[in-house]
Amino acid sequence: MAIPPKSVGAVIPTEDGLASRFWIKFRRESVLSLYSPFVICLASGSLEIDTFRHYIAQDVHFLKAFAQAYELAEDCADDDDAKLAISKLRKGVLEALKLHNSFVQEWGLGFVKECPINSATLKYTEFVLATASGKVEGLKAPGKLDTPFEKTKIAAYTLGAMTPCMRLYAFLGKELEALLDPNEHDHPYKKWIRNYSSEGFQATTLQTEDLLDKLSVSLTGEELNIIEKLYHQAMKLEIEFFYAQTLTQPTVIPLTKEHDPARDCLMIFSDFDLTCTVVDSSAILAEIAIVTAPKSDQNQPEGQITRMSSSELRNTWGELSQQYTEEYEQCIESMLPSKKEEFNYETLHTALEKLSDFEKRANSRVIESGVLKGLNFEDIKRAGERLILQDGCTSFLQKIVKDENLNANVHLLSYCWCGDLIRAAFSSGGLDVVNIHANELSFPESVSTGEIIMEVQSPIDKIEAFDKIIQGCSDDKRNLTVYIGDSVGDLLCLLKADIGIVIGSSSSLRTVGDQYGVSFVPLFPGLVKKQKEYGADGSCCIWKGQSGILYTASGWDDIHALFLGH
Repeated sequence: MAIPPKSVGAVIPTEDGLASRFWIKFRRESVLSLYSPFVICLASGSLEIDTFRHYIAQDVHFLKAFAQAYELAEDCADDDDAKLAISKLRKGVLEALKLHNSFVQEWGLGFVKECPINSATLKYTEFVLATASGKVEGLKAPGKLDTPFEKTKIAAYTLGAMTPCMRLYAFLGKELEALLDPNEHDHPYKKWIRNYSSEGFQATTLQTEDLLDKLSVSLTGEELNIIEKLYHQAMKLEIEFFYAQTLTQPTVIPLTKEHDPARDCLMIFSDFDLTCTVVDSSAILAEIAIVTAPKSDQNQPEGQITRMSSSELRNTWGELSQQYTEEYEQCIESMLPSKKEEFNYETLHTALEKLSDFEKRANSRVIESGVLKGLNFEDIKRAGERLILQDGCTSFLQKIVKDENLNANVHLLSYCWCGDLIRAAFSSGGLDVVNIHANELSFPESVSTGEIIMEVQSPIDKIEAFDKIIQGCSDDKRNLTVYIGDSVGDLLCLLKADIGIVIGSSSSLRTVGDQYGVSFVPLFPGLVKKQKEYGADGSCCIWKGQSGILYTASGWDDIHALFLGH
């Protein structure tokens, strides 16, 4: 794509409270917990009862530790209101233990009381109780706390270690409740889900967070940093707890769980602009051109490529951008059928040929304008090295390419005018092994002529490159292809892959997809549905390209969880 239409990013809630800020900051940990095989199976209703028995047994150890920790925190609080609030929270934990007893009676989980604690549960309970006992890095030994105020810090630290558990369960309860089918009366874990999604539990969670905020008001910046570390550690221990639950049944995720490099071939494809990046690369290249261009009153050295002045470049770029946006919208409108159609891949392929012609015309205008003349290769390389990528993108790709057991192939298919910009962005993260398929600027003597060597400039070019890569794979292996993209230009590849994942909120992608019968399914509910369909022996093929279904992800953390788990 030459110059992208503006897209609206995800709205991130902003809260003044300490607990809310921490919850937003450590969203990744909540996502990894949500996508754990245990939670996916529980949400689907297919979780084996023995696994749930073991979970309940471990959760009892959790709740007992929480009750003890609240008791210790109450002793440390020097304010009557705080003591009362902590006391109420402790009573809530004791009520939760009664609920667990009802599970025991209802399902005959009599062995729960005798079940030993596992290592993940032990780590969290020891962490909580150590914190409540004042064994916190940076704090005096409990016996040497001189004033009631110093003891109050322990109450704040204890809430910092316990609040994330409450918020996480409130979050899971709401996410899972949204997936309950009102016509399904035999979901075995409906009672558990409705307990944590209930108004009562949600209110208790808010009370816990409010108390943490109040206890933290008078703390120093250093002490608030301690609470943040405790909160984060608690979230990480929660992830360990969910992934420690023993499952003997087949599960849809993580995708790499049963990957055998001798038998399987994992092919990951991704777009670059606004899929991996925060800003479109065309805007970055234009900004480099404008910033490095001579001013209108400067003489240009003889023998060098003649460039427009910075003011001329800015005006020319503005005109190109406006023309692109207007004509792009007109092109999308002209592609749409008069009425919504059933999904047909070939029909959509034909429609997108119009967009391909438009993209080529737009690129020709860019070349003819001369806006990319005189760009220095080193400037582009530095810009690439400093390029901001989407949260979680780099770490996910690093884990994929560095795992020798996966032996995965990663390909980037991009309209970007300069593949060197992409290579610089990924080499700075140690991702030189990623295969880049993009256009290239012509750089004789390290200075751009303004010409673009076209390789991938349209949806048709992308799908042809995708097909060519797949055809080059060995026939004696089972291929699993995944494509990650954000725009209409990615649509054919997204649909051709076994799993197509949409990132971002492109309205044009949704509009075109909807009109041509494409279904957009949020990834987590989609996985829960797949888990319900998964055969007991796990032998059925559950991923298939050209199904007309695409999965939407809120970010790279969702994709990380899908492929790798925690």
